Amino acid sequence: MTPPGTHPVHPGSLITVATLSIEETARILALTDHLEALLPSEKSRLLTNHRIALLFYESSTRTRTSFELAAKSLGAVTTLVSDKSSSIEKGESLKDTGLTLRALGAECIILRHNNGGAPFVLARATGLPVLNAGDGMHQHPSQALLDLRTILSRLGLKGTPVNAKTLSGVTVTITGDIRHSRVARSNAMLLPRLGAKVILCGPPELLPEEAVSLGDGIEISRDFNAALRRSQVAMMLRIQTERLAGLALDKAQYIADYQLTEDRLAAHAPSAVVMHPGPMIRGLEIQGEVADSAQSAIEQQVTNGLAIRTALLVRALRSF
Repeated sequence: MTPPGTHPVHPGSLITVATLSIEETARILALTDHLEALLPSEKSRLLTNHRIALLFYESSTRTRTSFELAAKSLGAVTTLVSDKSSSIEKGESLKDTGLTLRALGAECIILRHNNGGAPFVLARATGLPVLNAGDGMHQHPSQALLDLRTILSRLGLKGTPVNAKTLSGVTVTITGDIRHSRVARSNAMLLPRLGAKVILCGPPELLPEEAVSLGDGIEISRDFNAALRRSQVAMMLRIQTERLAGLALDKAQYIADYQLTEDRLAAHAPSAVVMHPGPMIRGLEIQGEVADSAQSAIEQQVTNGLAIRTALLVRALRSF
């Protein structure tokens, strides 16, 4: 029996990649391709006058802007609610904020929250489709999908059938602050299902051994150079200083061991695709010249973020 005041999670929600099947992943990618091929005039009628709320408890540039631009490109009406300009600042609960937005006519809520599990709470409280735009150190499913689309494109696999063998023979090394990264967690859960090998790389302070428990097809390496030699994709992560909570880290040693430089890339992975979910700290986890190089897919990730999130909004509101 459903407890009073709670609802089943709406089928248009996307809260975690843990429940995202290979078949549904393929459908989202196919819908993304289809929508991208539409004329702007056709696309702008798909969600005409639908109301979408962006509820952000944490700062964001790429995710928030791409969701907002995606919604507007579909003809939807958007409103942004942040914790610094609403009753959230006065102590209003997530549930009450969600119920207020529903009462005001919101048909879909995009949520970024500092607590893991918050999107599930909101989805159960409101019954609305909820799109997880990042919850604490837990999940960032739309980022994993846009990263997958970028990898398929850059490796010449776009348009191939999406199944358990699509990424067979592909090794993706994710390097940096794995401990605090919802991006790393979501990618490490999604990519191996399509056949990829994922190497998590970083010092013990930022990469605990238990990270291998995220699923099959994952291993840990402390040797960045060795990991790069096996990789077709090198995904770099920033150090999340806001979440370190007093954890000691020698930044000079970290740069020496784990920064992606031109020399390191040329020596160990001269044809690897370079990725970064942002925000990027040039001179720390990645050399600026690498970020701007022909091997970099960082801007393509941002572009794919807009495309993927457009599809997720159409999926959420069942208007296609």
